Amino acid sequence: MTLPSHAEIVVIGGGIIGCSTAYHLARDHKANVILLEQGTLTSGSTWHAAGLVGQLRSSASITRVLKYSVDLYKGLEAETGLATGWKMTGCLRLATNQDRWTEFRRLATTAKSFGMDMHLLTPQEVKAMWPLMEVGDLVGASWLPTDGQASPSDITQSLARGARMHGAKIVENVRVTGFDIEDGRIRRVRTTLGDIACDKVVNCAGQWARQVGAMAGINVPLQPVKHQYIITETVPGLATDAPTIRDPDRRTYFKEEVGGLVMGGYEPNPQPWTTGDVPDEWAYRLFDDDFDHFEQHMVEAIARVPALEKVGVKQMINGPESFTPDGNFILGVAPECSNMFVGAGFNAFGIASGGGAGWVLAQWVVDGEAPLDLWVVDIRRFAGMHRDRQWVLDRTLEAYGKHYTIGFPHEEYESGRPRVVSPLYERLKAHGAVFGSKLGWERPNWFAPKGMEARDVYSMGRQNWFSTVGDEHRHVREAVGIFDQSSFAKYEMTGPDALKALDWICANDVGKPVGRLTYTQLLNTRGGIEADLTVARLAEEKFYIVTGTGFRTHDLGWIADHLPGGLDVTLRDVTEDFGTLSLMGPKAREVLAALADTDVSNAGFPFGHVREIVLAGHVVRALRVTYVGELGWELHVPIEAIGTVFDALMTAGAPFGIRPVGYRALESLRLEKGYRAWGADITPNDTPFDAGLGWAVKLRKNTDFLGRRALEALQGEKRKKALAGFTVDNPDIVLVGRETILRNGEPVGYLTSGGYGYTLGKNVGYGYVRRAEGVDDDFLTGGDYELVVAMERTPAKIHLEPLYDPAGARVKA
Repeated sequence: MTLPSHAEIVVIGGGIIGCSTAYHLARDHKANVILLEQGTLTSGSTWHAAGLVGQLRSSASITRVLKYSVDLYKGLEAETGLATGWKMTGCLRLATNQDRWTEFRRLATTAKSFGMDMHLLTPQEVKAMWPLMEVGDLVGASWLPTDGQASPSDITQSLARGARMHGAKIVENVRVTGFDIEDGRIRRVRTTLGDIACDKVVNCAGQWARQVGAMAGINVPLQPVKHQYIITETVPGLATDAPTIRDPDRRTYFKEEVGGLVMGGYEPNPQPWTTGDVPDEWAYRLFDDDFDHFEQHMVEAIARVPALEKVGVKQMINGPESFTPDGNFILGVAPECSNMFVGAGFNAFGIASGGGAGWVLAQWVVDGEAPLDLWVVDIRRFAGMHRDRQWVLDRTLEAYGKHYTIGFPHEEYESGRPRVVSPLYERLKAHGAVFGSKLGWERPNWFAPKGMEARDVYSMGRQNWFSTVGDEHRHVREAVGIFDQSSFAKYEMTGPDALKALDWICANDVGKPVGRLTYTQLLNTRGGIEADLTVARLAEEKFYIVTGTGFRTHDLGWIADHLPGGLDVTLRDVTEDFGTLSLMGPKAREVLAALADTDVSNAGFPFGHVREIVLAGHVVRALRVTYVGELGWELHVPIEAIGTVFDALMTAGAPFGIRPVGYRALESLRLEKGYRAWGADITPNDTPFDAGLGWAVKLRKNTDFLGRRALEALQGEKRKKALAGFTVDNPDIVLVGRETILRNGEPVGYLTSGGYGYTLGKNVGYGYVRRAEGVDDDFLTGGDYELVVAMERTPAKIHLEPLYDPAGARVKA
């Protein structure tokens, strides 16, 4: 077959993700799209997928993506004439211990927050629904009736037919061999059947996505892992509409298939395939059966469904599935190449995700920005460290092994650590630091006092660090603490047009005099918040940008992608050039004054200013800014000098009781002050108006900026949602986020973040109150509020102002 010489969009890969993306590009956007498959459709990993379709995730946007999949699969046969094998059997998730039961009660609350109906069942109700099941060890189960199962190959073929019906071309038995790249963009796709000029490329190559990306210099950090399941002979007494089962405490899953059962699981000792390239010739191939490795699942499955002991195995499937280092799939535009998009690494959720992932990815490709808050799956959550295939392998196997473990709040990964440490690592360790990890950086979460073991003990209730973090929190409120925040992502923008570029990208006014800094959001075309950072003007043509650790690739990419053409600017990542020490607390000025070579009084160094000062013989960029609600400075120190400066501050601060403080205290401090966290309280789904950040938008200035038109269109309208604070007096309650907000008994939203305010002595949460007719302060304050926490209602109080100020004002009881 001869390929066309040009296509607007080339999709690589004919599994469910590629076919869904091509279908949505053709159906929704009338795009000129061609899909290339190296074998035949479904021949990679789609054909041997188990086909379970679940919908609930901890992210509202990803849950919406999965719900879309279900809605699509329900109606696809009517559109294309090809069956999908969709059966809405519902799904039972089994709990055999109290921690798991608490997790399910929280999940059921999350489901209701997201508009889904999840029920909690007794063991007797489970037995009535699934008579063949042994339920003697159950505490209970969750039941989501709209989950189900489908035939992966049938869905994919149906999507492919739908794509063709809407004008897409699909070519099988053609292999991509490379790309012609000019100015950071792919201009042509090279294949075994000739070259295709194109505008955009979508890499949906499944387990080959990593090496397809590598042809364009793009890193797709996934790892093929061997995943086994069996298909049994007929199981006497098994209903054809039996619900799918997830039995996480036994690490197994079940679904009915032609009178028998499909049964598989997620073992704690998974078997990777290869850290090298996946062979091109792997169509419809499997690994040899490995009953020795699978035996652990058989033992657990027979204990749960005793009838399996007398049922034969019709077939074992042992095939590779693409998994990722954090268990979330990969979508979005690659940071290394502005017109290659990726949809891969679906962690055995490709069938459940396929319909919705194709929908949002197609929209992303056409618009150039994600249509929803898709941060948890955005390829730009990764960084350079994810090019290390051994590290990716180790972390991915740990994530696979946690697939069915209890999701304790604040749980940290352990593999591949330490990866990146600040020069203070050993010093902080000596102070009892218990480290967490963020984008490879080791960061102190809390400090264990003498006599206490320096490690996290996970729990569904208050964890072992709770009171210790409270001590750190109070110390910052009353004296002075020092935080090692060296992991902050830091960039410099320089050049004659640097201000002009930032004026377009930033929602707030960064055109302030040299020596000033600005807190600002970066907005998308919908007015949604794509980033939240500070911009300090060091010189007329030099700006210093600081953002969160995990957003390093994302924010740098967003800025670079949206620089107006033709400007004389240079953007540089300087993260490793500077360490950051945050000196915070009412006595911070006294400590700094003891060392600094300049006036650090309020008049000499006001809030919102930046100065270069000398500390312990080193020039330091000092930013007067706070994320804890106290007097303080971020001190950006040349990385080679941070140890010296830290030691000097600790010595100078000794008379004032200085001590190192961790990120857990930072979180509780910011919650009390009402500072927003990007990715939780503010996201691309939320505008500054929604989030109470309208004051940080330069609409009064006659300057165009990205997102301005969307905000102007909203100016005269009532907000449909508003971020508010909530407090709960009950000390036994633990807020973690996604708890349902009730106003006068009716659900109006859910918490985006939650924790404990030690100064206030109360649980603190933030969340959006929503109403289609609009919300104003009268509506917000005119209701009685409760939060639903693990399916239990508890009284709550709403707050529209910060709960704490440095003068010591506290929330009224």
